[in-house]
Amino acid sequence: MSASRIQACFGAWIVALTTVFYLLPQYSMYTWATIGLSAAAMVLVGIRLHQPSRRLPWYLLSAVVASFTLGDTTYNVLTDFLGIANPFPSVADVFYLIVYPMLAGALLIFIRARSGTDNRAALLDALVPTAGLGLLSYVFLISPYVHDTDLTFLEKAVSTSYPLGDVLALAMFARLLTAGGRKPVALTVLVVGVSSLLVTDVVYGLRQLAGTWHVGGPVDAGWVLFYTAIAMSALHPSMRDLTFTERVTQTMAGGRRLAMMSIAALIAPAVLFIEDLGGEVKDAPMIATASGVMFLLVMARVSGLMQSQRETAAREKALRLTGADLVAASSVSQAGSALQKAVAEIVPAGEDHRFFMRGVDADPGTPTGTMHTGLVWVADLPAAVRTELGAFEWALRGESIAAGRTDDSVPRRHQVYLAGSDELLASLEPSFEALMAQGTMAVERINLTDEVNRRSSEDYFRALIQSASDVILIVGDDETIRYASPSALPVFGRTDLVGMPVSRLIAGTDHADLAHLLDQVRGGRGTRDGVDLTAISGDDLLLQVEVSARDLRDDPAVDGLVVTIRDVTERRRLESDLAHQAFHDALTGLANRALFQNRLEHAATYAAERRHEVAVLFVDLDDFKEVNDSLGHAAGDQLLTTVGRRITESVGPTSTVARTGGDEFAVLIDHVGGDGEAERVAELIVAVLAQPIEVTDATGATHLVNGAASVGLATSAEASGISELLRRADVAMYGAKTEGKNTWQRYQDQMHEAMLRRLEMRSALNEAVAGDQMRLRFQPIVDLPTGEVAGLEALVRWQHPARGLLGPNEFIELSEENGSVVAIGGWVLREALRTFADWRRTEAGSGMRYVSVNVSARQFRTPGFVDEVRTVLAETAAQPEWLLLEVTESLVLHDADQVWRDLRELRAMGVRIAIDDFGTGYSSLSYLSQMPVDVLKIDKSFIDDILDSRQQMALVETIVNLARTLELSVVAEGIELDGHRVALTEMGCSYGQGYLFSKPITTDEFQQYLLTKSPTVSR
Repeated sequence: MSASRIQACFGAWIVALTTVFYLLPQYSMYTWATIGLSAAAMVLVGIRLHQPSRRLPWYLLSAVVASFTLGDTTYNVLTDFLGIANPFPSVADVFYLIVYPMLAGALLIFIRARSGTDNRAALLDALVPTAGLGLLSYVFLISPYVHDTDLTFLEKAVSTSYPLGDVLALAMFARLLTAGGRKPVALTVLVVGVSSLLVTDVVYGLRQLAGTWHVGGPVDAGWVLFYTAIAMSALHPSMRDLTFTERVTQTMAGGRRLAMMSIAALIAPAVLFIEDLGGEVKDAPMIATASGVMFLLVMARVSGLMQSQRETAAREKALRLTGADLVAASSVSQAGSALQKAVAEIVPAGEDHRFFMRGVDADPGTPTGTMHTGLVWVADLPAAVRTELGAFEWALRGESIAAGRTDDSVPRRHQVYLAGSDELLASLEPSFEALMAQGTMAVERINLTDEVNRRSSEDYFRALIQSASDVILIVGDDETIRYASPSALPVFGRTDLVGMPVSRLIAGTDHADLAHLLDQVRGGRGTRDGVDLTAISGDDLLLQVEVSARDLRDDPAVDGLVVTIRDVTERRRLESDLAHQAFHDALTGLANRALFQNRLEHAATYAAERRHEVAVLFVDLDDFKEVNDSLGHAAGDQLLTTVGRRITESVGPTSTVARTGGDEFAVLIDHVGGDGEAERVAELIVAVLAQPIEVTDATGATHLVNGAASVGLATSAEASGISELLRRADVAMYGAKTEGKNTWQRYQDQMHEAMLRRLEMRSALNEAVAGDQMRLRFQPIVDLPTGEVAGLEALVRWQHPARGLLGPNEFIELSEENGSVVAIGGWVLREALRTFADWRRTEAGSGMRYVSVNVSARQFRTPGFVDEVRTVLAETAAQPEWLLLEVTESLVLHDADQVWRDLRELRAMGVRIAIDDFGTGYSSLSYLSQMPVDVLKIDKSFIDDILDSRQQMALVETIVNLARTLELSVVAEGIELDGHRVALTEMGCSYGQGYLFSKPITTDEFQQYLLTKSPTVSR
């Protein structure tokens, strides 16, 4: 018989017995016992029929019904047969009372079987109404018995045990209902039965207290419903589900549950209010205790909700971050790493769990893009997965089906497993499903992107190969070309390379290297890149190529060696040119300083091993700056080129010649052959450079210039190292300059001391003006026909603290080098004008017309020089026409536009300009017609020989006549003999100066000279 027919028959049987119970009260004891025992028997039938996984709770329910029936039967026997009126307490109460622990035990087993014991929220939700209803039970059912003084202790204990039993059953009953999950029919029927029992017990207790209880009333129907519901629950097939563990997802409490908890929490204040209205609060301690318990239970529930909220927020954050990581993932492995990281974040700290991912091939034709999640038994999984998940019983599994990476590949199953405790999996299941959904979408996106990129790459590389400048060949195992890219035509001049041995493209001298390259790649010894070989183009031209090879024989699309040939002919030529430029001077083609240093190091090392000498010569051109200043840099470059060639021809091909600076050269003799060889080379260099050199200026005019140089010589025999050798050669070169230039010097120790003195003087010059060490000397400029003093030239001297009074030839060159000449020149200008202005105010000096001041080129080019002259004139109250500035020819010719503008501005102020040492430079006399000057000063070298040389006399006379034609005044310098004065006067030279009239004298001596008009000897 089926379960449904058994239920129908049993229902009809109970209806019939209940009818007999109420219509024939004389047989009530028998019908009541039959109802109860029938229900107990049907529970056993249901156990046998449906075979639940756990039978104990059903046996307990059968015992509950049977015990309740035995209690009723015993009570009826005591009253009906033995005539005992209201037997209390009695043996019947024993049967009644053991019902409650058995019922609570059965419900507890159901609870543990369905949802475990760790559902804290469900437990709290059950305890709150239990506490409230327990308070009601105490106030209305238990308290009257406790306060009844007519009852014995046993009567009180038994009386209070019934409501306490109901409270215990209520607690289990509430916990079972709040466990969540699906409610099977058997559970619903069981709930109806237990609820009927509890309600009936309450009504029975109230009527007992009121004294209105009697057998056969409507209250008995509640117990009949309890018996029937227990049996019907056991007979229904869903009774098996009550002992089947169900995964219940924790959710937020719903509105009905919150309403029930709120009503339960209000029971205590309602009871207190009712008792207060009655005029007496009898149960204040119990009400307070119940209120406190419910308050603590509610707060614990709220705390749990807050914790759940925090965990939910943390999981949502992890899901958002994981979504971002999955969007950024570019491969399936990266997506898997993002999922693994997310699982580690959503699992509570300290919770033991196992996470495992794997990918397996799916059956061909499996639909892709699908995703499944769910709870699985670990025991049902493959052995490899079980090993990874450990001893856990349950696991969450997510599986997605993704397309393969190529059109021909099979789909892939991407499986993710998360094993842990039942409660952990239940709480994480929603988050796990969301993660799997995101992961599935990420994998699909990655596969789609890979497919798009793959197809785009194929198109891109197809176009790239078609337009690549490198030649790409596919070579078979027989070293025959099976494919050649179109770029073979511009490189090799031919396209018929297919079928040709690859060796025919390479010069015979490199065949062995090509074979070695291909053998190495075929042998699996790695990829070879950048092998330099010589190739042969179609027109038999040799090319420098760079060859690379890769073994792609396992790739079905290639099936050969891929050989890439790059034409690097121009690059190698450029590299060679750059290397040459890095170590050679661009102007002269000679070695530069770096190459010279390198060769010197090698030569010194070799010389130390072979025990011979190395010589270094430093060559510095004398007065090279004047050539640049007067003729321009183009002429200077011609001079440097010629000097480099002459030095190279002098020293021979075995020595190294280098240009190390602007006008500086160096010579390395890496093996001094014998005594005096280095000296002979130095002497020869001086001799060949002393010969005039023809250069062309910017206008196309040719000039003969002097390429004389000073040479310093040092050998390794005199030095302990390369640095010392170079330093000594440099010192020797400066020694040669000190000796008058156009000569050579070999290093001597005293030269070093002279160099130190030179450096000391350079340093001291910076403090000379500030230290009031400069002194003025004056030399009169005489009107030659009359002998009157027309003016005077201010000459500077240096009162050195240690060396005494020094002439300009001892420090002017140094001041030009370190720039102190600007400060010295400014001091001379100011002091000369101040002194001259004072003399002009005296009777003896009132006839002098001007003071002449020398201005160096560096001082004149200093920004603001014209403003400085204007300021000095104002400070000294001197008239501009009192000042004659002497400049050199080179200054006037160099940067002519700017210099001439400044000269014109000075002349516009009234200041006169003189060209000093006229005739010693390289300028053409035709410039005189354009120069903004007033006076020509003929250099002493022209005056010295005019009495002995007609040519010299004619030259000076020509200069005087030219100056007269250009309306320029002429001053002859260096007049020492009266014959000089007479000759110059006869040729029309108006002015002169020299020792014939006076040496340079001090201020006091000059005042005396003005009074006596006779020269006074002075230093």
